[in-house]
Amino acid sequence: MWFSEARNRPVVSTDTATTIGSVAGLVMDAATAAVVAVRVKRSAGSGDMLPWRNVTAFGPDAVTVASASALGEAEGRTAELAGKRAEVVGKRLLTDAGTEIGTVADVEFDPRTGQVLSLLTASGTVAGNRLIGCGSYAVIVQDAP
Repeated sequence: MWFSEARNRPVVSTDTATTIGSVAGLVMDAATAAVVAVRVKRSAGSGDMLPWRNVTAFGPDAVTVASASALGEAEGRTAELAGKRAEVVGKRLLTDAGTEIGTVADVEFDPRTGQVLSLLTASGTVAGNRLIGCGSYAVIVQDAP
């Protein structure tokens, strides 16, 4: 699944069968090449961060959680990653050898595990397991062998 496909997907509480919001974005940790949280646009209530461990399922029609209490405020590493500095889409994509590959257009992830599978650019894809880091200037990947 692509980050762009996940946006606006309803987030549904399985205990009340109600929609508690929609996916506003995904928070990725480049160091582990995985999605660590889902940013949720809430319809009511406080807290807009859904830690990946609290996702029951990331299905084709909705994201399910056990209850609305699964959402909260970003904490620790997730709070650090949730800032604009860690936003991946739209950033330059550079290799650790200093070669610009392009701009990240989208990110493919496994909806079961949150693992990043690939980064999409205008010229193709780069394997997610090549990710090294993400900063305010660029996303860095290992140079291709």
